[in-house]
Amino acid sequence: MKRSKRYSANAEKIKQTQSCSLDEGVKTLKSLSTPKFDESVDIAVRLGVDPKKSDQMVRGTVSLPHGTGKKVRVLVLCKAPKDREAKEAGADFVGLEEYIQKIEEGWDDVDAIVATPDVMKDVGKLGKYLGRKGLMPNPKTGTVTMEVADAVRQLKAGRIDFRVDRYGNVHATIGKMSFQEDQLSENIKAFMDQIVRLKPASAKGQYVRNVTISTTMGPGIKIDRIALLDSLR
Repeated sequence: MKRSKRYSANAEKIKQTQSCSLDEGVKTLKSLSTPKFDESVDIAVRLGVDPKKSDQMVRGTVSLPHGTGKKVRVLVLCKAPKDREAKEAGADFVGLEEYIQKIEEGWDDVDAIVATPDVMKDVGKLGKYLGRKGLMPNPKTGTVTMEVADAVRQLKAGRIDFRVDRYGNVHATIGKMSFQEDQLSENIKAFMDQIVRLKPASAKGQYVRNVTISTTMGPGIKIDRIALLDSLR
């Protein structure tokens, strides 16, 4: 795969650092030249789990202290009077039958979907459309709830969902390049703290194997996992 000159130049800078502390990694990330848009900052964590085993499926949510820097579009699937609560809380889209139909027709212009338990019988048939996109409401992530107002506010404020993929990796967006260094570091620590808390009891050996941060258009910076984990204690 052919890389841009900017990518190659930044990769050379990063190669010299190898594994570094979180503060050094964030500082390096911020020092790299950026394009004309505000790039997202992503994290990738390699875990020592076997996702094929149901008791080693790492999945959860975390409220980032400084949000993601992204406007989150939220759809709430519910009936009255919960629809009013959702609208007052700031949901971008609220309804039921009309949105179920739109989703079946291919519409997915949202970042998160919340549903009340009483409509899950109808929403359940959307699994084949929403499951592969990570949008299917789920009680484990707090997106199937009667407390729709709280769920909407949390999502708008920076709560993110994550789950391990079939290769044992967890990916998430944890901020923007326009964030201050300490804001990015605090978001990363909050994310990693939740990852550690969700360690499956059946997972043996080294749980967190490596941690990498990167920008949308740039190469990854490997973070010293031992130092990072120690900072969480």
